[in-house]
Order: sequence, then C-alpha cells, then structure tokens
Amino acid sequence: MADTPTDYWCRVPELLNISSVEQRKQLALPPDMDHHTGEHSKCYRYAVNWLQLLENTTINDLKPDPSWPIEKCREGWEYDTTEVWSSIVIDYDLVCDKDIYPTIGLAALNVGGPIGVYLFGLLNDRAGRRTSYFVCLATLLIGSLITSISKDFWTWAGSRVIVGLTIPAVYQIPFIISLELVGENYRSFVTVMTCTFYTSAIMILSVVTYLERDWVKLSYYTSVPFYAYFLYLFIMPESPRWLLMRGRLEEALKILENMARVNGHEFPPVIKTKLEAQISRDKLKEKKKHVNAGVCDLCRTPNMRLKTLLITLSWFANETVYLGLSYYGPSLGSNQYVSFFLSAAVEIPSYLVCWYLMDTWGRRWPLSLSMILGGVACVITVMLPDDAVDETLYLYLISKALLSASFLIIYPFAGELYPTQVRGIGIGVSSYVGGLGLIVIPFVTYLGKENLKLPLVIMGFMSMLGGITGLRLPETLHHRLPQTIEEGEEFGKDWTIKNCCSCKPEIQTLTSQQASYENLDVLASNAGSDVELEMKTSSASSSKRHSVRSRPKSIIDERTPLDVNRPTRPSMRRLVRQMSVMDTQRTQDGTMQLTHWI
Repeated sequence: MADTPTDYWCRVPELLNISSVEQRKQLALPPDMDHHTGEHSKCYRYAVNWLQLLENTTINDLKPDPSWPIEKCREGWEYDTTEVWSSIVIDYDLVCDKDIYPTIGLAALNVGGPIGVYLFGLLNDRAGRRTSYFVCLATLLIGSLITSISKDFWTWAGSRVIVGLTIPAVYQIPFIISLELVGENYRSFVTVMTCTFYTSAIMILSVVTYLERDWVKLSYYTSVPFYAYFLYLFIMPESPRWLLMRGRLEEALKILENMARVNGHEFPPVIKTKLEAQISRDKLKEKKKHVNAGVCDLCRTPNMRLKTLLITLSWFANETVYLGLSYYGPSLGSNQYVSFFLSAAVEIPSYLVCWYLMDTWGRRWPLSLSMILGGVACVITVMLPDDAVDETLYLYLISKALLSASFLIIYPFAGELYPTQVRGIGIGVSSYVGGLGLIVIPFVTYLGKENLKLPLVIMGFMSMLGGITGLRLPETLHHRLPQTIEEGEEFGKDWTIKNCCSCKPEIQTLTSQQASYENLDVLASNAGSDVELEMKTSSASSSKRHSVRSRPKSIIDERTPLDVNRPTRPSMRRLVRQMSVMDTQRTQDGTMQLTHWI
C-alpha cells in the first residue's frame, strides 16, 4: 500500500510531449550531487523557461547546461511503474521531502493500538465478548472503507488510526472466546493454532499483494473476509464463563446444553445446581473485604520491582524487534513479495519447536537463547558485503524464526511470573510499555533507506539486550506459581548464578498451599470444589468467632464441565491454566477485567 517505486523524477509539463522518457530526464534533471552515483536527481530539476528554450531550438539540438540554476520539484513527479503499479506514494507524491510520510502512516496505525485495547477492553467486560467483537469488526470495516476512498495523505493516516484501534482487539477477542469455550486441556493448543493461522494468513496476504498491485483494490479485497464474519452473528455464542460471571445462568445453560449436544453427550441436570453454587461462591467473595492491588504494588518490594523491570524490558525488546522484522522483511532480498512470504513461513516451524521446548527446557532458556541468537544473526549482517543480498536475507529469516519463538513464550512466561493478585496489572504495564516500541520501530526501519543493514543492527542489539535480561528471571516450569504479592516477592528471591547456568528446571515449592486457579495440583488433590473450600473457610471463620461447633457438612463436588481436570503433564497444565482469562482480575461483582489482560 505504501511501496515506493525504485525510480522517480520531477515532472516538467512543458516536456511531456517528448515521447522518450530518458530524453526528458536528461534535459530536465541535474546529476544527483548528494549520493554521487552518476544518476539523475530525484528531487531537483533545472529552473529554466522551457517554452523559451524550445522556441529558439529544436528538441534534438537542445542540450542541458550544468550552469543552469536548479530548484526543487514543484509540479509533482513521474514514476517508474514497472514493479510498483499503484501506491499512496504515487498518488500523494510522498517522496523527497515527504518520504517519511509513509512511516508516519505506519506509526499512526500503531498509535491506535493502545487506545483500542483500552476501549474494547472496557466494552468486552461490560457488554460481553460477542457484542464487543462485532463492534470491533464494524470499526475495522469503517476504517478500511475510509482508507480506500481517501483523497489525501492526512485523511488516509486518520483512517489508519481507526483501523489501528482494532488491530489487537479484533485478534484477541475471538481468541478469548475460544479459550473460554474449550476445556483447559485444549487451551495451549488453541494458543499455538491461533498463532499458526495468523501466520498462514500473512503468507496468503503476500500472494494477494503480488497478484493485485493497485492499493485501492487491495484495500477492498483485504476487507472482504471481514464482511463474511458478520455471518457469525447466527452461530457464535456468547462466552458461558462471562454469562456466569454476570449471573445470567439460563443463557449460559442453553449454550452448555448445545455444546453437550454437539459433542454427543447428554447434559446432566445436576450441572445447573453446581453452577448455581458457583454463582453463590462469587457472591460470597463479593461480600469479603479486600483491597485492590495497584501498579505501585509491582515496585513496592525489591524482588518484585526487579522482576517487573526485567519482564518489561524483555517484553519491550521482544515485541518491538518482532514487529520491526516483520515490517522490514520486504526491503530485503531481490523480490519483496518472496521475502514477505518467507518471513511469515519461517514462523510456523518455530512455533511447533517452541511448544515442545517450553515443556522440556522451561521458559527462561528458550526465551533468552532465541532472543540472543536472533539478535546475533541480525548484527553479523553488518559484516557482509553490500552485494550479499541473499546472505543477508538468510540471516534475517533465521532471526525472524527465533524472534517468533520468543514472541510465543513471553506471554505465558510473564503471566506465570506475576502473582495472581497483580497479574492483570503487571501484564498490562508490560504490554503497554511494549506498545510504545511499536510507535518507534517504523522510524528505525526508515533508516534503511540510507543504510540497508542499520535497522537490523539496531534491532539485533535490542534483541540481545532483552535476551540477556531474561536470564535473570526465575524459571517457572515445575514450580508452583505465586498467588499473593508476598509469595511473588519470595519467588526467585534466592536466585544465584548457579540458577542462571542451570538448564534443567528444578522443582521449587512455596509455603502456602491454598487452593486457587493457579495450583492445579492442589485443586486436583482436593475432593471438594472451590465453592466448597470457600464455604468451609467462611464456616470455619464464623465458628471461631462465635465458638459454636457445627456438624461437618457433606462434601459436594461443585465443579462444572468447564472446570473438570483431565490427566495431562503438570507443566502443560500450568502453561494451559496461565493462558486462561479466568486468571484475570475481577470487579466487585465478579466480572473479569480484560482491559489489562488483552
């Protein structure tokens, strides 16, 4: 959409009747004095009266005089459309003094992201996942339509901000719905498959951009699939978990009954009783006095402060470099469309390998090694000669594959490091700081106009810095995860150099063994449900206050089909549970707050 043709020159209306393009350029354009390449200038022309010159001599006899005064192009440009047929650069003349404008447009797209995360996050919590998704979809289509009909650059840039509002949300909301619909054994599978399908769509997009070079038509074509998603109005259910959190039991039961029917099972009537008990638990929790954790709690104690800083640095470096490499891919290689396709294709095997490594080596070493090695691959491109186009592309693809793996790790790793009490806030802070890098990185890739390898070197050092900081973080595989801020302070507090050099995660335990969504092993060992545990705690406290001995109540399993644990590896269970939106913070009425989680 914003491709710049390889060759362009000042438009001189008086010479347009000359059929030979080369002859027009030789007459009207001075040599390029800035780059000393011997080619014509792309931004300057001779400032002479062409009508007067053509009256006194013929075109064939007219020769350019180096002593003629020069001026900047003032009547537009002509473009070589051999490779780039149509783009906003051609339509809006975004070259020379305005060559940074396409970069500004890309930054505008990323500026809308943090705003959209907040707005659609609020809507997601209050109106539901389904409503939020279709509002997000409509916003995206409105922005795409304005993009297609824009007649000037600033209208186009404004439309990109509107589209940018939906970029994270239109991807995250259906991802959240899928996580809340499937059982816990399938959540990590959903995560990897979502990333895989996203990458597959990027590969298809590279083919579409190759076949259709007109940016207006391309904008229409890439919007068409989103119109088809409105058919989901008839088949997409609301999240039953969200309905239960809102106390809308009957609506949730209809969805659960339909899920059971599709899966070939009968819906047990006793489930309704269990769900009512679960809602009673949420109301019981609402009555308890509690203090909401804030951002300051992340920095109140030294170990939590250090971990927050390291997580945020790694997140910033990872997200910035990953997106920067995605933007920069078409600039490398001999064919931008092939480079774009390959930059997406290398992600799929990296996701599959990373999925295995996370469950064997843990999170820390795969994250740090992938970022460090990916950064090294970027930096050593500076050692290659300028004509080593293919070699530079190969190193870039290696780096992109490694950074893609780390991009998959950083989300669950951060969720496991932050304790339950501040997980939503912690991930929110890290992701928002990481989002600042997305605004800056287009200007880093812009430096590639003067030096092709400079952006790769900058991103390489940034990636290595993020990988090195990740080594200081404690491993979370085979470790019971912290729930309170106090446990978070203790988790990894006794870190030593020996821990850093250890590749095999060691089992670590914390003193507290209270049941929660974090500790699946504890939950699995309890015959009672969370509701029962809550009731027991309340009953015990009441008995202690009034010194009244009550009869023991029968144990009732209040778990719902959404909460039933199935046999699976402990590490995978922890990974899967940490990817769940059920771990996010809640309001007084028990409603999940996804504003920070997204």
